[in-house]
Amino acid sequence: MLLLQHVSLLSCLAGRYQLRRLLGKWHRSTLVFRTSACATHLRHGSFAASAMEEVLRRTVVPLPAYEIQGKSPPVPESNSMEFINFYRSLETSQKVAFLEKLSQEFGVDHQTVAELALKLVDSQKRDAATVLQAEDRLRYYLTPRYLALFGHISRVEGGMKFLLDMRGDVIEALAAKATDSPHIRGLNATLKIMLSEWFSVGLLKLERITWKSPCELLQKISQYEAVHPVRNWTDIKHRVGPYRRCYAFTNGAMPGEPLVFLHVALTEEISDNIQTIFGGRTSQELTEDENKIKAAVFYSISSTQVGLQGVELGNYLIKRVVRELQSEFPSLDQFSSLSPIPGFTVWLLGLLNQQRNDGRRSKILMDTEWQEIERLVGSPAPERLRKLLSTNEWVRSEQLMDILKPILMRLCSWYLYGEKHRSYALNQVANFHLQNGATMWRLNWKADMSPRGISSSCGMMVNYRYFLQDIGANSTKYLRTKVIEVSEQVLNLVSQFQKNSKL
Repeated sequence: MLLLQHVSLLSCLAGRYQLRRLLGKWHRSTLVFRTSACATHLRHGSFAASAMEEVLRRTVVPLPAYEIQGKSPPVPESNSMEFINFYRSLETSQKVAFLEKLSQEFGVDHQTVAELALKLVDSQKRDAATVLQAEDRLRYYLTPRYLALFGHISRVEGGMKFLLDMRGDVIEALAAKATDSPHIRGLNATLKIMLSEWFSVGLLKLERITWKSPCELLQKISQYEAVHPVRNWTDIKHRVGPYRRCYAFTNGAMPGEPLVFLHVALTEEISDNIQTIFGGRTSQELTEDENKIKAAVFYSISSTQVGLQGVELGNYLIKRVVRELQSEFPSLDQFSSLSPIPGFTVWLLGLLNQQRNDGRRSKILMDTEWQEIERLVGSPAPERLRKLLSTNEWVRSEQLMDILKPILMRLCSWYLYGEKHRSYALNQVANFHLQNGATMWRLNWKADMSPRGISSSCGMMVNYRYFLQDIGANSTKYLRTKVIEVSEQVLNLVSQFQKNSKL
């Protein structure tokens, strides 16, 4: 009572502004108390389900009746903050349980939807206006209750990042098979649709990262780099310095947070070795000479947010960067990736393991090739080769590398070109560039002789060439008919595989 009298007095004396501030502080203190109390129950393992139920009933408002949609009073910001703070207080397993309860009990009212679906069927014999209204009513009630809460969360400070992280938790839980709930999958699909709209390319800003960019941004670029890890500050300075470009998509709702970024090397010809890109520069190379810039090589693209999985940004980033570079260097006309081949060594070792289990010599190599390998490494050659490949020890022998070069090149070409997942390229990097309309252009031997490169792909890398006049047709052809646009070099290697190997 005393608090209400005090609020009334403040309202009379100081007006609405002071009242709003006082009520806001009261709401925040209540929110902190509620969240702390619920978290205490969860930490002690008591009342876990009831605590979750209580929070959800307070924060997820009922879906208004169809007739009064859009006329409901605004939901207080404290609802969003209570949901955020409570969710963050949970352990991983508790988050899964919480999201299961949210998606199942606070999603779509399936009984109402079933009744409205029947009414829609019955309305088909009536006039068009009646049918359209029945469709609209059904569409409205197909909206999950939690959708409105997510919309409110997106408008509070840090809310967009929270939703991204929450979807990341959902994706990881599904991947780890921590849940098989169809309601969780529905929640994931709903979040993906919302995030696709909020992070559509038209709402994103293309930002060039330089050595003068904020330190926090450079640190995040280093932290999120997924293809070629950044070693130190000198390394990142090199990657954003002369003859290099780094571009990122950012969103105004997440300042200072790159969503996806692309590293580019500006060179005289299309690079076939990553170490030359990371190598030191002479004093003459500290100032760019436009006459030496004839090719743009995309050597790393990294997505930073698990929650944006399935939301296509990398494709658009490459196209925007191409336009940006053409504007800066009008004579630049060669565009290509220099891409890793993750999964090749694992695939190859799988073939050798299969051969060992079958108890017969694999047909992936010719008999004469096995004899040469056996002469160098001993018998049994398949087992010795498998061990050498799995430990990277094979690169210590130049003679063995010479023998393995034609073998590994043709096997890798087949892995990229012939191994499929649902009729598309099995290798995810290949699939990404081919969907973008690139040509599988050149397979490069000893292109990445770092321990990581040798372990991942026996040191090989591949160029996906972007012929700008063809990328639209190539992309359409690949997506519709699964046909891969390939150069003569790669096709010759594939032919060698088909002639000399048999899986």
